[in-house]
Amino acid sequence: MARGHKKTLEEKITAKQELIEALTTRIESEKRELEELFQEKRLRELEMVNDLISDAGLSTNEVAEMLQQYIDSRMADVS
Repeated sequence: MARGHKKTLEEKITAKQELIEALTTRIESEKRELEELFQEKRLRELEMVNDLISDAGLSTNEVAEMLQQYIDSRMADVS
């Protein structure tokens, strides 16, 4: 019973190279999509923080000062 055409070593090499190239392209595409998702997540988080700041009637400078005071006190507690 005949098994069909047996691939030569060169054909196998070419097939593997093509597969690797296709997978590399797919990985690059998936990485781009992942980065876009991270950016979207970051934007939503920033919007949420901005809404909290606005609802509290605070300026960004006031919030930055509060955060710096909080960070300083935490660092002092650690030491």
